[in-house]
Formats: sequence, structure tokens, C-alpha cells
Amino acid sequence: MQTQKLLNILSKSPITKKTTSGEIVKLLLKNRNITSEAEIASFLHPKLENLTSSNVGIDKKQLAKAVKRINFALSQKENIVVYGDYDVDGITGTAILWETLYRKSKNVTPYIPHRIDEGYGLSIKGIDNLLSENKETKLIITVDNGIVAQDAVEYANKKGIDVIITDHHVPDTNAFMLPKAHAIVHTTMICGAGVAYLLSKEFNDNENLKEHLELAALGTIADLVPLQGANRIIVKLGLKELQHTSRLGLLALFKEAGIKTESIGVYEVGHMIAPRLNAMGRLENAMDSLRLLCTNDQNRANTLAQTVSQINKERQDLTKSAIAHAKAKVSNLHISKKILIISDQSYQQGIIGLVAGRLVEEFYLPSIVIAIGEKESKASARSVKGFDIVSFIRTAKEYLIDVGGHPMAAGFTVETAKIGDLSAFLEKNAIEAITTAHTIRSLTVDAEIPFSLLTKQLFDALQQLSPFGMGNPEPVFVSYAATVVDVKYVGTERQHIKLQLKSNDSEVIEAIGFGMTELASDLQRGDSVSIVFTLSENTWNSKISLQLKLKDIQLT
Repeated sequence: MQTQKLLNILSKSPITKKTTSGEIVKLLLKNRNITSEAEIASFLHPKLENLTSSNVGIDKKQLAKAVKRINFALSQKENIVVYGDYDVDGITGTAILWETLYRKSKNVTPYIPHRIDEGYGLSIKGIDNLLSENKETKLIITVDNGIVAQDAVEYANKKGIDVIITDHHVPDTNAFMLPKAHAIVHTTMICGAGVAYLLSKEFNDNENLKEHLELAALGTIADLVPLQGANRIIVKLGLKELQHTSRLGLLALFKEAGIKTESIGVYEVGHMIAPRLNAMGRLENAMDSLRLLCTNDQNRANTLAQTVSQINKERQDLTKSAIAHAKAKVSNLHISKKILIISDQSYQQGIIGLVAGRLVEEFYLPSIVIAIGEKESKASARSVKGFDIVSFIRTAKEYLIDVGGHPMAAGFTVETAKIGDLSAFLEKNAIEAITTAHTIRSLTVDAEIPFSLLTKQLFDALQQLSPFGMGNPEPVFVSYAATVVDVKYVGTERQHIKLQLKSNDSEVIEAIGFGMTELASDLQRGDSVSIVFTLSENTWNSKISLQLKLKDIQLT
């Protein structure tokens, strides 16, 4: 039994058998650099009134300019297009802004580009396509895209169309200037749906701040932005709205996914709702996901929910096949490589990001997967902690048609004929840019804790820190010298391990290790183990019990 993970234990203050749950919560807050009374109050009890454009770094002058231009368009009944993106962040943001403006003018139309036909973000082809449907368009408002669309914005301007960019992606620092848009409502502190939500509040006559908050929460969770500050406000309060949503499409989707509305949390959104909404943009057209969010027709809601679920099943099958193919390719690469770059004509554009993410999980190296096209090829990249993948890719700009994204995830287009040169350039630069520290898996642990403190009372106390996710991970603990009382292997392929554990002064507690069968294959009853874990609850046959979710395990 081995582990490839290094432990980084944050707390130097020992947790003893006499430490109270409240004291543990304070320790965890300290680990998150939340120490003052004001910071603690803001974190534990987020308030919607603190979610403002100024608090997330949006330029007030640009926001005012955008609002003025939109109001003019509304008053003159100009044709407005809300131009979104095909992922959940873009879809929810488009729904928020379109619904808000459509109440004021029926001349507002939503538009989601087709991933394969038009590509990501505002494009010349996308503009031509929307003009073929709406020749009198005078204003385009982007959602979750546009910050690197210099050519498309210039093209729109030549067509007599003003462009307002709302986006959260990282601008191209090598560009001489930002796109020449009428206004740019931009911040990297929140997701695209969050930006759209704040812009929509400028037009909300009834001052209902909670309106659309559930959609903003969906986009925030799905886009994996840090759940701190404004994002925490959106998700903490937005999940409550989501649990009581009256949106027919969401309710139909919850039913299709087998989700109880009142129990929806970050997990349900990230692993059950978002993949279904994303699937349409990956394989078909994301407009159906947008229609699902916005429909007021029950029959249509049911039909669309079934459609996105079916397409998601197809996406799962395609992804599984592509991952197996990609892993086989990687196994043939030279072992000394610091970055994985693979390409194939069989890869579909809509799933290469998922494949890249799985490669990172498997090999813990920054990974780029390229779907080879006839003349142009699309690529998705995923990174490891501490390595800014989008900035790294931009060093190869001479080989690229376009590039955009975040430090942890990026996408780009490359001429097919240049894939070899691009790969060689990136692989050479990776030798110095990617250090050994980048490629070592590590587990950040909050504290060592005695088994006797693992109680329902502690679990309930920890929920004050929820919702958990990027930037606010579940509290992680380590315990040494636990005794294995029982070992079982579970799952369709016996890929998970279920243990009964205890210490000298504790009751037996159940632990589950997902995908850990190989790691823990030599465990036997009576063995002493050290474990890294989070504390959770398990429901089985209506009975709720405490359960440890293992992140690592070693014989001691």
C-alpha cells in the first residue's frame, strides 16, 4: 500500500479530546485566513446586499455606459441580441439577462453559438448567422465571452452594431488593447452568470434581489470559481432559492435526474444538473438547454428535460471511449514529459475538455487534448495546482489562431498543419516552466483529530462553513492508528472499499474509499492505518449515519 500524495497540515494547534466543536470551527476559519469578527460574521452569514458591482471590481464608468446604451436601445425598441456561451455559466447568464430585458422589450433575442459550426464566443461567423435571422440588430450584449474577441467586435462595429461585453475570462495581456466595444463590464472575481446577474439588477424595477439568484448559483458552481466572497454569497443564498424554484424546466430536470429538490447542494449541481445542461452544447445545440431554463410550458419542460438527459447519456458513452483511447496514447509517450499533448481525428470537440481533465486526474500533469480537423483543430487544456495554463499557452501565440480561458482551464484553435510545431514548442518550454513541485500531488489537511471527536455534533457544526467547493474545500482531517474492524469491496467492479474503523476510545465508524480498491488491496482486519478524510453523512434505508470519505489511507 502506497500513496503519491504529500500532506500539508495547516493547523499547528493540536485538537485534543477536550476540544469543542465550536473551537474546531474557529480553527478551520483560521486555516482559511478568516479571523476577525467581521470576517467571520460575513463568512458564516453572507448577505445579498453585499453583492455589488463595486465589491467585485467592475468598473463603475463602464457599467454606467453599458446601462445607458441598453436603456437607449430599449426606449428606441432597437433589436438587441444577448450573445451567450454554450456551457452552464453562459447559458444561465444568458437566461438571466434575456429574461430581465425581455420584460421591457420584446425586441430582445437570446443567441447561443454552435460549438462546432461557430466556435467559442463572439465570432464573425456567429454575427453573420444572427444577422441572417435578425437583420436589424443594433446591439449585441455578450455573456461569459467577448474579452478576447477583438476581430469580431471590430466586424460588428463595421456592420453598425454596438457591442457590450460582459465577461469574466482573463484578458490577453499581450494584446495592444481590449476589444473596441461600446462598454466592457468585466471582472475575474465572479463567473459570467454572476456578471450578468449584477448587470440585470440595474434593470430590475421590483428590486427583487433574489430573482435569478438560483441561475447565478448554477453558473457559479458549474464554472468552478472559488466559493469565497461574492461567489459564496451567490451560492450560499442561491442554493436556497434553487431548493424552492418554481422554474418548470429545472423541476422537470430534477425529476429526470432523480434529485429531491429540497436536498440540492453543490454536489447535485456539479455532478447531476450541470452535466445534463452542458451536454447539449457539447454534442448538439445549447439553445435547448436555454429553452429548458426559461420555458413556462410543462409539456415542453418535460420533453426538453428528457432530451438533455438522453444527450448526456450519449456524452457519457463518447467520453468513456475517448478517455480510454487517450490513456492508451499517453502510455506510449516518453515518461520524462512534463506536459501531456495528444491529438486525434476521432475526438469530438465537445468532450475534449473532459478528456483533458481525466488525464490530469490520472497522471497529474498539465494536459492538452486536440480534436484534429481538416484545416483547423480545436484544443482544450486542463492544469494542475499552481500552474497557469492559459498564460503558458499564450507563449505559443505565433502558432495559434485564438486562445482563451482561466489559469486552470483553457481552449485554443490551431491550424492542423501546425500541431506538430506547436506541440514541440510547448513541450520544450514546459521543461523549465513546469517544476517538480507542480507535478507532486498533495493533500491539504486542516488538522489531526482524535476519532472520539467524530460525532454528529461535529458534522452539524462543520456545515456552518458550507457550501463547499473550489476555494472553500470541505474540512479535511487526518487520524493516525485507527484499527480496521472490517473490509468490504463494493461497486459494480468492486472498485470502492468500505471499512469499519475504530480507535481505542471510539465507537466503530464506517469509511468509504471511492476508487481505492487497488490502493488498499492488502488491507486486513486488525490492521492499523492512518487515514485522511472528510466527515459526511450516509443515508441507507431511511437511516442516517456518520461516514468518513477517505482521501488517502496508509498502513502504520
